[in-house]
Amino acid sequence: MTYSYALTQDTDWQNQTAWQIPDTPFMSFAFWQALSDTQAIGGDSGWLPIFITVYQNSKQPESANLVAVMPLFVKGHHRGEFVFDHAWAEAYARYGVDYYPRLVTSIPYTPITGQRLWLAEGIALSADILIAALAGVDDIAAQVKASSWHGLFVSQELAEIATSAAMMRDIEPVLLAAATDMNESIIEQQLFERQGCQFLWQNQNLMNEGKPFASFDEFLQTLTAKKRRTIRSERKKVAKQEIECRLKTGAEITEADWAAFYHCYVMTYAVRGQHPYLTADFFTQLGATLPEHLMLAQALDNRGEIIASSLFLYDTLGSENSTLYGRYWGALGEYDSLHFELCYYQGIEFAIAQGLDYFDPGTQGEHKLIRGFVPTATHSLHRIYDARFVPAIGHFCEQDREHMRQYRQQAHAALPFNEDNMPAFKG
Repeated sequence: MTYSYALTQDTDWQNQTAWQIPDTPFMSFAFWQALSDTQAIGGDSGWLPIFITVYQNSKQPESANLVAVMPLFVKGHHRGEFVFDHAWAEAYARYGVDYYPRLVTSIPYTPITGQRLWLAEGIALSADILIAALAGVDDIAAQVKASSWHGLFVSQELAEIATSAAMMRDIEPVLLAAATDMNESIIEQQLFERQGCQFLWQNQNLMNEGKPFASFDEFLQTLTAKKRRTIRSERKKVAKQEIECRLKTGAEITEADWAAFYHCYVMTYAVRGQHPYLTADFFTQLGATLPEHLMLAQALDNRGEIIASSLFLYDTLGSENSTLYGRYWGALGEYDSLHFELCYYQGIEFAIAQGLDYFDPGTQGEHKLIRGFVPTATHSLHRIYDARFVPAIGHFCEQDREHMRQYRQQAHAALPFNEDNMPAFKG
């Protein structure tokens, strides 16, 4: 099977075929439309979008079928990515070489693992499709003189395909013609993989044949006695402050709720002297276009005033590996243990009530570990176009993968589960 690619900044391709339902709400067209309409991407955001469309070729060129699309951004900064390559930029600068622009394939501002290509119905991701998409990446890199390409928080499936022996053999090495004094020998390693760690709650009671939990208390019973006491103590602290929590989903979320949420969200940035990435219009547009994927947790004081909010997205019920995603949080002040309650414990209770398989509370944070969130590998892919930097970056990625594997193993050993409910370490 042969494939070709084309480049576009338009989204007309969305109407050219029937598309598979994406694996997370963050790859839905509605989510990306909200990003575009509120200029979180495009405009002056520093996220210049380009779409690489992949076609299945036939004997009649005019009848080529659109089978996949990979999004890509031309960037002059690292903001909103959560996989850090600042040290690489510093190394380029020391040698007087431009590291910018650079190319990124990711969901902007969103460290969620998943698909990074939209696939037409009936199409499975393959090395041939990915090679065609990467040929488009190389084309853009040559046009804008990019230093590198970074595919962030890609699915394990995509990472395995991209780093397979067959994939490595078939990718043509591409060197930028603008670099006049580089070593033009064949680059043996065309894609480097980095790994990270996030913490994922699993709705699986190993003491009950791996069945989903029936209640939050049943989940607590799988933890050591010390950790059960800690969590119960934290929840009591919230109650003693006369704080009540409530959850709203979809159409239950009113304009007043959105206004209160955004006030809280902005405060999270304001205390650090920063401006938020996303606007109030972005969230209200999500409320209008993705209501079936939204849950808002609110904390109210004894006067009934909203003092904190946490916005979650979640997969369609019944989908494979259905997940709750904790994404956006803010509070109007400091309240003892309220962050744990609103961002973690309310999420766990919701996941149990809805029968979701997993709860992804967001990136980083070892404090999640001791609350029953299991260390899980994340994957990113990197393509370097200046051969002079390839050996050092390749060596760094190899060492970093081993370091992160050891970190995940150590974190796994610190999980708070009792012996009968300790999940297996998966690397």
